[in-house]
Amino acid sequence: MVSMRRAAILLNSSARSVTDSTIRELGELVRAHRLEAEIIPVTGDSLATSARLAVESACTALVAAGGDGTVSTVADVAIAHDLALGVLPLGTLNHFARDARIPSDLDAAVATLACGEAVAIDVGEVNGRIFLNNSSLGMYPRMLWEREQQTRHGRQKWTALALAALRVWQEDRRISVTIRGCEYRRAVSTPFVFIGNNEYAIEDGRIDTRPALDGGRLQVCIAPDAGRSRMARMVLSALAGRLGRFDGLEVTATSELTITGPARRVSVSLDGEFQIFESPLAYKTRPRALHVIVPKERAR
Repeated sequence: MVSMRRAAILLNSSARSVTDSTIRELGELVRAHRLEAEIIPVTGDSLATSARLAVESACTALVAAGGDGTVSTVADVAIAHDLALGVLPLGTLNHFARDARIPSDLDAAVATLACGEAVAIDVGEVNGRIFLNNSSLGMYPRMLWEREQQTRHGRQKWTALALAALRVWQEDRRISVTIRGCEYRRAVSTPFVFIGNNEYAIEDGRIDTRPALDGGRLQVCIAPDAGRSRMARMVLSALAGRLGRFDGLEVTATSELTITGPARRVSVSLDGEFQIFESPLAYKTRPRALHVIVPKERAR
């Protein structure tokens, strides 16, 4: 069992699902489960700094309370300081918590912190930055950028995302890249390149959940033959944070790869967050680099 003495719970107070009542409820649950943990409300901009300050205060574990972006940011600090990561899924989609089999119910998730065990899982890395779920180029980063522009004009998150999806579909852009992996090379024009941290189950062309988080592989998906109708389905499914069902998906697995495009700077999404990187993009897996607290029965 992981020691939760002086654990730090980094609560993303800017998350849409987090309210004053959520903070009160979390405090009550921490006391009810007898956790010696400090709840630290933070905004997304100060999340990494607050996590590092908690480490300097000699906390024994870091807990990310928020969505996938929050979890990824806190995980980066946890890895750097060899601390276990706890997760309280308070975001919109919570893909990582689902794949790690962490309960979505807040009471059960707090109970996991109190009684769970730490398991070692892989993380993905691109140009020195980690990701827990997936990274992508092309369609999805473009949608995130468009959504950001819409929110700056005062539109709500889901309205902004819907307008961004419409804009991306209307533009029908493709990216031309060269992908080099272990025993793999592909020069291709595609609406997207999707890189999963471990392999997602694919049924009827739908990228779904990950059966394992410690397989030591990256999964690369492209759709070179996708036309506008398939693009429409992809854009709609991307609104839910994943790729949807369509034909023509090419999939391969590797432990590392390099992606080169025509531009010096590349738009990339990491766990649903928009980033800009210098090309080429060097991806690799870091096997069992992160310890995550999960329910005991699911740690076996």
